[in-house]
Amino acid sequence: MKKVAFLFFAGLIWCITLTAQRINVATYNMRNDNNKEDSLHGNGWGQRFPVIASLIRFHDFDIFGTQECLYHQLVNIKDSLPGFDFTGIGRDDGQRAGEHSAIFYKTDRFKLLRHGDFWLSTITDRPNKGWDAVLPRICSWGEFKDKKTGFVFFFFNLHMDHIGVVARAESARLVLAKVKEIAGNKPALLTGDFNVDQHSESYAVIHNSGVMQDAYEATAVRYALNGTFNSFRADSKTDSRIDHIFLTKQFKVSRYGILTDTYRSPRPENETGAAANFPKEVKLSKYIAREPSDHFPVMAVLEYGK
Repeated sequence: MKKVAFLFFAGLIWCITLTAQRINVATYNMRNDNNKEDSLHGNGWGQRFPVIASLIRFHDFDIFGTQECLYHQLVNIKDSLPGFDFTGIGRDDGQRAGEHSAIFYKTDRFKLLRHGDFWLSTITDRPNKGWDAVLPRICSWGEFKDKKTGFVFFFFNLHMDHIGVVARAESARLVLAKVKEIAGNKPALLTGDFNVDQHSESYAVIHNSGVMQDAYEATAVRYALNGTFNSFRADSKTDSRIDHIFLTKQFKVSRYGILTDTYRSPRPENETGAAANFPKEVKLSKYIAREPSDHFPVMAVLEYGK
């Protein structure tokens, strides 16, 4: 009996330890709040961000990178996610102006030890456009400590240029150099909207570097029935993955998913009718299927050692 009890409690401790060594990591381009264009097509930020917050809570993101958000959008998300905080500055002035590449994290799970930001350019310490980029681009990073295990890791998050081919390739090389400089040999994650898919040169610079690899390729279980860009079209399909999660060898990927969650909004000509072959109490209405953003979030469940 004592032996059985011992094995039971040993197994329980093992399960608790295993849970404490697991992180749900994600990257999510939430689409900037342009105040007019998206709203005219029914995709305004005001109707989208509550859905985004619910998605994050349901899928239980522990730490995640965001792209395109303006400061007020980050505040909206933070207010909708009690227990989360974020780090990151605006790319236009190094404070709050312009889009951010902010990192959100659970404050009861992680302690932010250090943080910083650098521009994707030959001039990394102040706002500017690098190489052939048409916009200033920024990478924000943080050094985090898991309060449960003491595990320390670095998290880098970026948004590469959507036009500059040279800028994307050079940004990939710059980020790898910064990971080595800032994180050294410690565990590190890199998330973001890279604006290139898995067949591009700049993707290969990182994935084939020997420093970091794509979580999509490293996972044990993969759920990826679509690419990561949808252009707010629920009926679209692509194989291109332009939003990525890269990681160093200290992490093991147990699950990877591109989350194609949708929601519904009323049509002006809303109609209601009985559902065929269902009880008469069941009613179906004609609504519009919508995406919470023009990108799908990417999530990976990671395991790590102490």
